[in-house]
Amino acid sequence: MTRTTTKKTGLQARGGRVAVIGALGLASVALAAAPAFAKGSAQVTAPHSAPAGKTFTVSAHGDDDASDYLRICLEHRSGAQAWHGLACGAVAERGTEATVTAHIKAAHRGPHQYRAVAYGLTTPNDHHPVRQKTSAPVMVNVR
Repeated sequence: MTRTTTKKTGLQARGGRVAVIGALGLASVALAAAPAFAKGSAQVTAPHSAPAGKTFTVSAHGDDDASDYLRICLEHRSGAQAWHGLACGAVAERGTEATVTAHIKAAHRGPHQYRAVAYGLTTPNDHHPVRQKTSAPVMVNVR
């Protein structure tokens, strides 16, 4: 073996070690920076169809153990419009389920969508809630 091949092999081995150490360091930083996933959910229930001009009920419930306090709100949209706030329930403490119920009288026909949004609060009177969970939208066909 000549001196040039030994030197080349040594550099390749050192480069491999540096790459492995770098990858392990990057993986440990990524694991430390990754958020801890908390258990929680938000569900909304509504009828599949409703007659125009009649009142129907949409309710939602949810929980999330990432926040000290939780509030569930209902949002609504029809067609391709943006989501609009409809109603919010009372603030619930951690460990209890937050609920909201809205009685709706749809004025026009067509598909209406509703979804539940869970907001986390640090105090019962927190003025800056953080959106924690959003449910899948539920469709109500108003006929």
